[in-house]
Amino acid sequence: MSKGGRGIILALTFSFLLLGGLTAITLAKDVPRITKEELKSMLGQTEVIIIDVRTGGDWKKSKEKIQGAVREDPDKDVKSWADKYSKDKTLILYCS
Repeated sequence: MSKGGRGIILALTFSFLLLGGLTAITLAKDVPRITKEELKSMLGQTEVIIIDVRTGGDWKKSKEKIQGAVREDPDKDVKSWADKYSKDKTLILYCS
């Protein structure tokens, strides 16, 4: 996460509806957003999974990553990785 803070983290650039293996993408304007303070308060909670979905180049160049976040390649088919996350968890996807 960048220093100096951005007002709002684009915590959920897009969201996934994972029901019975069906994956749907929601328009960005419809996705709930959280502040960096809200995200900080969620770090370490077992029911929260933070997923870094920055493109490969952006991710590699970045010196700042959220500790404990997992990285998934946004260029891959979502179905190739979405099913490995429990539907009972809160997924927070971020990019910058």
